[in-house]
Amino acid sequence: MCTLEKRGSLFILTLTSDQDDQHRLNPTLISSIFSALSQIQSQPTAGSALVTVAHGGSGKFFCNGFDFRWAQAADSQSGARQRLRHMADSFRQVVAALLSLPMPTIAAVSGHAAAAGFILAIAHDYVIMRKDRGVLYMPEVDLGITLPDYFAAAARAKIGSPAALRNVVAKGVKVKAKEGVEMGIVYSAHDSEEGTVEAAMRLAEELMGKKWEGEAYAEIRKCLYPEMCSVLGLSSKSFISKI
Repeated sequence: MCTLEKRGSLFILTLTSDQDDQHRLNPTLISSIFSALSQIQSQPTAGSALVTVAHGGSGKFFCNGFDFRWAQAADSQSGARQRLRHMADSFRQVVAALLSLPMPTIAAVSGHAAAAGFILAIAHDYVIMRKDRGVLYMPEVDLGITLPDYFAAAARAKIGSPAALRNVVAKGVKVKAKEGVEMGIVYSAHDSEEGTVEAAMRLAEELMGKKWEGEAYAEIRKCLYPEMCSVLGLSSKSFISKI
């Protein structure tokens, strides 16, 4: 599950642990995240920001991707594949909602972010990452499965170097915080879970100080990633708040 807290103009989305400290994206968690983002959209958002954090369990994971255990609990192989497609289709809405959110978004990645968890992180505007624990990892090539189209579009949009894109997606390289900064995937790297979250909060406060018009910010973001928006079915529009 997840929780949503508002501190002034700052929204804090927390992935919480119940039985699974890996924060795997099953239908329940995906629905919970989407509901929280929809709740944010329904409120006044001028001068706001969102920080997403993970809490509970061992602290080893930010998000370990889709819940394959839930998929494999189906009665048949075709049922398992159908469940996996269901998660991929549902999570598409979460990525689209993050790309459309009318405020800066920051992921405080304090542990492993793998597969769909990696996409969840880079769907934010900024990734703040912990140095001493955790990797960014796209394991599909190692698992022998293909990428959903919006996964590939997100990777192409957010990993600018062709060599880095190849290494992350086609080679399955596990990227630590320092390497992530060098690749341009990670905004900054920090020494502990607390330091990572604190850095994310400081960045959010800095960005909120700009007092940006939310709708204009969202439209500018979307124009930066036209292929990703096209794959997600998002349209863009001209927006002028004040002249």
